Amino acid sequence: MQKINSQFGVPHGREIPINQNVLALIDRIAELPSNWHNAGSVPLKGLRAIARHAEQIGPITHSAETGCGRTTLLFSHLSSNHLVFALDAGASLSQTRDSALLNPQNVTFIEGPSQLTLPNYSFKHKVQIALIDGPHGYPFPDLEYYYFYPQIETDGLLLVDDLQIPSIGRMFDIIDASDMFNLIEIVGNMAIFKRSDAPLIDPLSDSWWIQGYNRPHYEEITRQKFSLLRGLAYITPRPLKMMIPASVKETFWLWTGR
Repeated sequence: MQKINSQFGVPHGREIPINQNVLALIDRIAELPSNWHNAGSVPLKGLRAIARHAEQIGPITHSAETGCGRTTLLFSHLSSNHLVFALDAGASLSQTRDSALLNPQNVTFIEGPSQLTLPNYSFKHKVQIALIDGPHGYPFPDLEYYYFYPQIETDGLLLVDDLQIPSIGRMFDIIDASDMFNLIEIVGNMAIFKRSDAPLIDPLSDSWWIQGYNRPHYEEITRQKFSLLRGLAYITPRPLKMMIPASVKETFWLWTGR
């Protein structure tokens, strides 16, 4: 993962103040004891960043997350329809469900391993915010990204937590190089991306060569391949060249960077 630079500590563009009711809610969430559950929690500054960017989007009608806890309490007030894919790891799910800070009418819990529940879930609506914070071992966050990225609206947010874990840091690098997402802020160990208007990479395709992370490698091997072909063209006997149709020659020269 690239070194986290302080330039990402402030969001791009005009900052919209957080609603005072939401700020008060975040303060109450932050007062929860450190042992409220034992599955790890997004810190106060992360919760405020989520709220701030949600304000910039406007009313959130659909959102989703893997993992459960403080963010769920916040999303239950920010979003009209929030999906939670989670296990009761460290009592995170049971504590969240029982919390007086939860707005339960806005939340649907899909309990079980996200490795099973996400592939079997049929999204009926695009989401404006998706948070990846479920199982952290490779390749599970990558799997969650696979099922979330096609569902995120243009200008919607993708949040990736726990960048300090090397395999998640690598996933961060891949997403950061993608044309589909623009990094707008890093808060602690959480990255906040915005979905661009770039075309969706078909989740059932191969497409490795058009992905930003792979593109320099593809361009280099393509350059080497075409350099070899152009060299062969120069040593090919003229009588043999004359037998090649003009349309084939034209295509060849275009491909090799004439």
